[in-house]
Amino acid sequence: MTAHLEHEWTSLLPAGDTHPYRTGAWRPQTREWTATDMQVEGEIPADLNGVYLRNTENPLVPANDRYHPFDGDGMIHAISFREGVAEYRNRVIRTEGLLTELAAGSAQWSGLAESPLKAAREDGWGARTRMKDASSTDVVVHNGRALTSFYQCGELYQLDPFTLSDEGRATWNGEFPAAGVSAHNKVDEATGDLLFFNYQTTYPYMHYGVVNKEGELAHYTPVPLPGPRLPHDMTFTKNYSILNDCPLFWNEELIPRGIYATQFHKDMPTRLGVIPRFGTEKDIKWFECDATYVLHWINAYEDGDEIVVDGYFEFDPSPASPPDATLEQRMFRFLDLFAMQSKPYRWRLNMKNGTVKEGPLSDTITEFGMINAFIAGQKYEWVYSVIPADGWFGFEGLIKHNVQTGSEEHFRLPDGVYASETVFAPRPNATSEDDGYLITFTMDVPNDQSHCEIFDAKDLSAGAIARIRLPERICSGTHATWADASSLTLKG
Repeated sequence: MTAHLEHEWTSLLPAGDTHPYRTGAWRPQTREWTATDMQVEGEIPADLNGVYLRNTENPLVPANDRYHPFDGDGMIHAISFREGVAEYRNRVIRTEGLLTELAAGSAQWSGLAESPLKAAREDGWGARTRMKDASSTDVVVHNGRALTSFYQCGELYQLDPFTLSDEGRATWNGEFPAAGVSAHNKVDEATGDLLFFNYQTTYPYMHYGVVNKEGELAHYTPVPLPGPRLPHDMTFTKNYSILNDCPLFWNEELIPRGIYATQFHKDMPTRLGVIPRFGTEKDIKWFECDATYVLHWINAYEDGDEIVVDGYFEFDPSPASPPDATLEQRMFRFLDLFAMQSKPYRWRLNMKNGTVKEGPLSDTITEFGMINAFIAGQKYEWVYSVIPADGWFGFEGLIKHNVQTGSEEHFRLPDGVYASETVFAPRPNATSEDDGYLITFTMDVPNDQSHCEIFDAKDLSAGAIARIRLPERICSGTHATWADASSLTLKG
């Protein structure tokens, strides 16, 4: 292996840290690497050409009071492939918030589990304001740039998808929304459009927009809601975008006191809003569905008069805590996908008569699904999800699920080894939807190693066809994307 240490950051975290989401698989890194000629078990496919990027909550600064794993500072891990050769890089995202806190030597904004009113600074980002925009949740590639984002709305930080060089914040020619952009903006590979939403605690509570393939804001419209909500994701079809109003949200009366307490209203419906891609608030059709919270959607497509929407239905969005649970245990129960009973689910929304048909696609507890991005918004067969750890936030393996037939194929990692969100990379001239590769980063805690593992998507259960050793064990993280070399466009 040839590994060059590009930079080492100073961490302000306490020595001997014991926090459950800053140790083990979640141990943060301080070093940035560029690595080539890495040790490979098996063989990297010669027709794999593109880059796999994963975002990571990688804290360098302690919280004011209570650290939540989604507060960590953003770090991008990227591995690029060309004709059987791989290069790896990881870089801290140079957010304004991180640089300010490092200069101050302490936390300046509040985290998810803290009151914004206690922040050292009165400015800030996010739906709650006075938060730090860590840009550590999601990553997509649009108009030739990797864009990182924050789950409670903020800036979009731009990086070169191959070198990870810092290219500043997205401005959209001065039209970037004051309310920011949420994580889980979507790229339609067929048109090059970037679809996004944001949300706030003041009316209209949500906006929706479209950025064209040249990186220009082409559409932006309010989406009025009954009050402040917590939408985390969206999905789209060829002609529509699907937004949501789930009945798990903040108590609006407590917000002025700096208390952001969520409550699940089991007697309220989940509402799915279907809006034409360039529609306005008057064009939205709302559908009332069974009460749940949807963290992530899988895909959506048009089928005659119906919009078919697939996602993960939580059968217990607000699981009870034991009577003797600590504050951290009560807080982290919302990270336990087993406790929330998250399962693949389908909604069929009839645009003609307004009716809904809905029900589970599987009894398997899973989440964080990825599909072949080149057929997003179209009818599809396959989703590649994770096997969640029981009792905490970690991924113990992968599942390939056929949403048409219900068949499933599982691959479980050895004990103490955890996966990342796993992307699908299609083969050139693929002959079927699943003709390609699955790629993930792993955290091997017992052996203190990390690998990039590549699977044949047609034969997941056979295990990895290639394992590439990374320079050091990386920190666990959340979302990832694949950018095929054929789809990357020049930047404007």
